[in-house]
Amino acid sequence: MKKPYQSYVYAYPHKTAYRPLQPEPRLGDVWADEVRDALFLYLHVPFCEMRCGFCNLFTRTGAPEELTDAYLGAMERQASALRDALGNDAAFATAAFGGGTPTYLTAAELERLCDIAERFGDLAAIPLGVETSPATATTDRLTVLRDRGTTRVSIGVQSFVDEEARAAVRPQKRAEVEAALDRIRAVGFPTLNIDLIYGIDGQTPATWLHSLDSALAWEPEELYLYPLYVRPLTGLGRQAHDWDDQRLELYRIGRDHLFACGYEQVSMRMFRLPGTTSGTEYCCQTDGMVGLGCGARSYTSRLHYSFEYAVGAGQVRGIINHYVREKDFGTARVGFELDDDERRRRHLVQSLLQAGGLDRVSYRGRFGTDVADDFKSELTAFAEHGWLGEDPATLSLTAEGLAYSDAIGPALFSGRVRALMDSYEAR
Repeated sequence: MKKPYQSYVYAYPHKTAYRPLQPEPRLGDVWADEVRDALFLYLHVPFCEMRCGFCNLFTRTGAPEELTDAYLGAMERQASALRDALGNDAAFATAAFGGGTPTYLTAAELERLCDIAERFGDLAAIPLGVETSPATATTDRLTVLRDRGTTRVSIGVQSFVDEEARAAVRPQKRAEVEAALDRIRAVGFPTLNIDLIYGIDGQTPATWLHSLDSALAWEPEELYLYPLYVRPLTGLGRQAHDWDDQRLELYRIGRDHLFACGYEQVSMRMFRLPGTTSGTEYCCQTDGMVGLGCGARSYTSRLHYSFEYAVGAGQVRGIINHYVREKDFGTARVGFELDDDERRRRHLVQSLLQAGGLDRVSYRGRFGTDVADDFKSELTAFAEHGWLGEDPATLSLTAEGLAYSDAIGPALFSGRVRALMDSYEAR
């Protein structure tokens, strides 16, 4: 468990632990007993203009207009089925468009995407986050998003050094990045997030600080610092080597530099200006995510479900093609059922990896047990490494613990989830 970079735990369990549900439950039954007054709405657009070398997202490149049109049509059919399943009392507290790159869609298609989302409520009344890229952050697209209520725009820059961008198989120019950021600020959104990556081949502390300062020149309300991971079936997958020491050094340099510039740390990856919040983050202590699109997950308190998962280009295309032809979206197809242990484990994983940690009183109120008793062996091991804070009311990570988030998260996976992930055949 001493290797700091084992895997990024952005959700528990991972989709590679999902399996076909037999029989497929009807969505009306899945949501019947759920609390539905503050749901998260997520629309997934699985299209990009290029495939970055580090990317293992569910996405394809070069989608023609007839495919994006068919995809939106399928989302409309899926939205109708979900609306019927949720009933009239469902309400949404936040929304996000992710991908892929949602702004791969044209301005007119983005209007249509917003119309689909508004079948579930007024987008202008809740926080809405949207992901974009330098090549697709055009003024007409951004204007649609602003006018439809977008409160947070996140742009994947990764590096302001052209040679590093090429090394990460992201062939963009700094001038293109700067022009996109200028358009985002000119159109106007309450929150700008910039994604950067550390651990790129050839990156040094000096070039890393250069990218950080270049990003800070735009005064982003949020910054995400991601370690480079080499994943199976990605463009960098054949170039894997051990560079943990380099990544850990660059992480600490970036963290400390942002502290010095007045940012606060929310998680290992997320930093923000004090007093600002986009309100678009999924709340890990609650359940209730409604996903639209063949790459989106949906969460209830007992069932996480989605469609088939893949990374390889051919398999992704096949899943998308099947999705656009689908007529009946009334069932959950692939998923993972959470028993009481998995629900506790998910709550711990998703809470502990945040700087604020886990409130022990709230945990006891939800599950009727003490987290220290439920996970005694795991927490003892973390404490021995110096990764746990000393506040008796809050289970939280120390600064060093946060640095090791990508080791702590996987260490909390259940044996059942590990077995399912290990038996998943990457495709």
